Amino acid sequence: MTDAAAKPTYASSILKSYSQKVVTAEEAVSVIKSNDNIVIHSNCAMPFKLIDAMVARRADLENVKLFHALSVGKLPYFEIGMEKHFRHYATFMGAEARKSFARGDADFIPVYLYEVPLLFSTGIIKPQVSLIHISPPDEHGFCSYGVEVGITKSPTEKADIIIAQVNKQMPRVLGDSFIHISKIKYIVEMDEPIPELPQSERNLSPEWVDIYSRIGENIANLIDDGSTLQMGIGVIPDNVLRFLENKKDLGIHTEMFADGIIDLVEKGIITNSKKTLHQGKMIAGFVLGSKRLYNFIHNNPMIEFHPQEYVNDPFVISQNANMVAINSAIEVDLTGQVCSDSIGTKIYSGFGGQVDFIRGAARSKGGKPIIALPSTTKDFSISRIASFLKPGAGVVTNRADVHYVVTEYGVVQLHGKSIRERTNSLIGIAHPKFKDELTQFAKQNNYI
Repeated sequence: MTDAAAKPTYASSILKSYSQKVVTAEEAVSVIKSNDNIVIHSNCAMPFKLIDAMVARRADLENVKLFHALSVGKLPYFEIGMEKHFRHYATFMGAEARKSFARGDADFIPVYLYEVPLLFSTGIIKPQVSLIHISPPDEHGFCSYGVEVGITKSPTEKADIIIAQVNKQMPRVLGDSFIHISKIKYIVEMDEPIPELPQSERNLSPEWVDIYSRIGENIANLIDDGSTLQMGIGVIPDNVLRFLENKKDLGIHTEMFADGIIDLVEKGIITNSKKTLHQGKMIAGFVLGSKRLYNFIHNNPMIEFHPQEYVNDPFVISQNANMVAINSAIEVDLTGQVCSDSIGTKIYSGFGGQVDFIRGAARSKGGKPIIALPSTTKDFSISRIASFLKPGAGVVTNRADVHYVVTEYGVVQLHGKSIRERTNSLIGIAHPKFKDELTQFAKQNNYI
């Protein structure tokens, strides 16, 4: 055997380093201590095997603070009786976090999505441990953060200890989306499907199918060929996508996307060829969707995931010409104030990327920031074009940031308009059932 042949290869040294870090989930989480700050991979990348092992040793732990955004699936630390051991800090509320917060067992941090990673990278929150869910390493030792990069990568890089759940079924997503195994202290292996969050429910009455269809068509009419889009998951984005079949050369720069964009890529409608930033690439921070979506993003050179402080930076967003930002709301008052994170005093979700993209699109050449919502609640009992926001409601997007507002009754452009002009415009796209009531309020308060 020659000397050259006797030397270990780079690939073999990577494999050895990897194998030396493999432990059981119970061994891995034994490093967690009381009062630690723990970053947990968010959305469909929740590392359930590590979470279950951590919760199993709750008797040894008190006041462990858990930081993540939207959670998918059942999480044991939200159960009643866990509050002495674990406290969740949410930057965006899912259903379970919402219940825990309502009981007083969890906390909500109001923050723009692009600033979430900065809370950790600037030292405002110091993480002791990060629990992540990643792909197997490539021949160079790099693992992809997979279906969620945006709000996990940067905080993880600031953690003292990184514990990785390495899953053979995690997609390898390209971009600024990798961690080297040398940074990881413990590895727990698995081979299980990634949790899925399918497209929005279709259990709508024919009347509501028509309402959302009209909203989607109204928004699609604002989108020009060659535009770059931001849209999320839900009934409104789904219906916008339905009306883009005749558009050309659309691009994607968004905090997240779902299954609906796949068909538009396959039909040659989304090409990213006219983008003025990352031409030819779809840019995002994470996805929420199905196995079909995970297969689509795996090793796809068209797609790049980046940390959210980059994707959602309004300055970065604004470099996309003809940027169209589509965001929803819970209610909009007659002056243009937008509430999208609470129902009165009850926190419902969070800031998300709404303000990031509304401001970015506003600064984009030819950009269109859009707020879209049905004109009423599902039972038609409350107007979502409101005389005033509910007491305690949070103003996520302020009246000076609002440009386009869309309901099933039309589109209005509020930027640069007076209160009188805004009021008349918004009453014009309100449900007819509430127009007299809104008009009376506006007159009593000298809006019109």
